[in-house]
Amino acid sequence: MSACKEIEILKRKELFSSPPKVDAAFWKDALDYSLGKIKSNIAVFGDRCPGPTSVNGVYPLIPNTDWTSSFWPGMFFLAWEHTEDELYRRAGEGRVAGFRERLDKRIETETHDLGFLYTLSCVAPWRLFGNAAARETALMAADLLLLRRHEKAGVIQAWGNLDDPRQRGRIIIDCAMNLPLLYWASEETGKPHYREAAARHINTANAHIIRENWSTCHTYFFDAETGKPLRGNTAQGYSDDSCWARGQAWGIYGNALSYRYLRDPDLLEKARGLARYFLNRLPKDLIAYWDLIFVDGGEERDSSATAIAACGLLELSAALGEGDADKGPFKNAALHIMASLAKSCTTREKPESTGLLLHGVYSKPDGKGVDECTIFGDYFYMEGLTRICRGWNPYW
Repeated sequence: MSACKEIEILKRKELFSSPPKVDAAFWKDALDYSLGKIKSNIAVFGDRCPGPTSVNGVYPLIPNTDWTSSFWPGMFFLAWEHTEDELYRRAGEGRVAGFRERLDKRIETETHDLGFLYTLSCVAPWRLFGNAAARETALMAADLLLLRRHEKAGVIQAWGNLDDPRQRGRIIIDCAMNLPLLYWASEETGKPHYREAAARHINTANAHIIRENWSTCHTYFFDAETGKPLRGNTAQGYSDDSCWARGQAWGIYGNALSYRYLRDPDLLEKARGLARYFLNRLPKDLIAYWDLIFVDGGEERDSSATAIAACGLLELSAALGEGDADKGPFKNAALHIMASLAKSCTTREKPESTGLLLHGVYSKPDGKGVDECTIFGDYFYMEGLTRICRGWNPYW
């Protein structure tokens, strides 16, 4: 792909020139509601996992087999950081053995989402509590993730068996969020090959997934034997040439996180361009439609994409230098977005729901989780509140 064109001007400069007109009590109330929902769900969910999306606002309960299974324990650790309530620590650390069993038995592990799964379930309790079993399990997951790498192309395959002709050589933009597991593994072991593989993947992915106008395609195929780039398409977006909102949000946050580890200024510029594109296509209430090709109604919103983008904007803003013109506007945009989510998307008016955020979309083309809660949306909403309400060292 040729170099991206000049980054477009950030719109709504007046709105993003200042934070939303809410006070500390507003954020505390939003956090307290979230903590209450998490606490009540511990008894409801038991030792099961919430499914990736709700059904009429209520999560089905499933075993630890989905790519989303770690977002629930991730919420325990966030809750513990706010409260230091041992209930949350026990609930979170109590899941480590199940995630080790999943690795040992290779239960649905043919996925790049090992990064999501083991960063939140195992890296987090190692960082917070020094849980040695969690550290060992996370390092095992990092090794397994590396086995998904195609050397010639320099990328980590997203889905399925490495010899599956339908998936061989396929990457998706979501993988940007799986790479922190590899960066962490390098820091923990002193071995550079984890970091080098992650750096090569993010740079190769950026070169082909990011379009000239700073939108992104969802997935991209490489010839695994030669490394030749082949084609991009979508699995969950509106069309192959549209811009799936959650994918764009993954790109913002993932590039900002890779910058945290690699300190490559090009990653900041990539995150900046993706962020401006996302913000410029939000409707007035700042809750994204499920695909950014839609800007003015007639389609479902995706609160999960919106919450992920807010976290990415906060990470990006913190990384930008003090004199950078986007530093303040990006942080203010994230605060406006989080305030809008708190005001219009939580389950306060639907007390029977076991979710936090209404109006999420898992996959519109598949008719899956449309206008429902999503467990990943709930997690990132809680992470966004954590970033706002306290100093926070990311698990990523």
